[in-house]
Amino acid sequence: MKKTKGKIQLIVIYFFLIIFTLATLYPVMRVISISLRPGDRLLSTSLALIPEGATLDAYKKLFSDDRFLRWMLNSILVSTAVTLIGVILASMSGFIFSKYDFIGKKAGMTALLTTQMFPATMLLLPMYIMISKLGLINSFVGLIVIYSATALPFCIWQMKGYYDTIPNALYEAAVIDGCSNFQAFIKVILPLAAPALVITALFSFMASWSEYIVAAQVLQSQDMFTLPLGLKQFQSNMTTEWGLYAAGSVIVSIPVVVLFIILSRWLVSGLTLGSVKE
Repeated sequence: MKKTKGKIQLIVIYFFLIIFTLATLYPVMRVISISLRPGDRLLSTSLALIPEGATLDAYKKLFSDDRFLRWMLNSILVSTAVTLIGVILASMSGFIFSKYDFIGKKAGMTALLTTQMFPATMLLLPMYIMISKLGLINSFVGLIVIYSATALPFCIWQMKGYYDTIPNALYEAAVIDGCSNFQAFIKVILPLAAPALVITALFSFMASWSEYIVAAQVLQSQDMFTLPLGLKQFQSNMTTEWGLYAAGSVIVSIPVVVLFIILSRWLVSGLTLGSVKE
């Protein structure tokens, strides 16, 4: 009886997993299908995911467009800078919050946590005023400042939680053996925190790679557009270049998917170990 009940539960679980997986993959496959259609058709009576007469013309047109290549380079530049800033600052700040006691530590952590209670769009107005006064409107620096400021609180909390799982004895032993505080951090603690660094890097990259709203407010020149802003240019009041739009969407998603695949071996441990304090 118990075995039969267990099999039924397993079948139900797999059924719902399959349904949700298909529901998740279907929109992605439809976008890929639209990008492969000849001409510029959005709707079709065919249910085939690979359309009849499939062509890569949309992709060829994108990569032969100097504007698209410039937008891609801009996105790579901004996302790389935000990722590096996020990893460097979060790794050091998280360590300080985890291993040192100082005045304002609890207030600082509370302030970081409080910022996560509000969507980034609520912070857009004060940040816009700030970078406007600094003369950073329509500049990559202003965009990087906003992206880094919105991503860092989560990254610092993530790193702090992971550092809490690393015994203090390792750090203290390195200092006793003659390492300076910075050397002990770089040579002993940081290598052990690789999974958390991966999560921090991935989150920082994703926070900037496909973001649209902030970029639309800060960047004004087409030559400085990132990919999400650039794709919007394929849409006008009268018509939309659906083939190019879909092909661009596929290309935008590829770096994130590749990063997930490459970094998957660290993702699970980075997400779970930081939640447990020894």
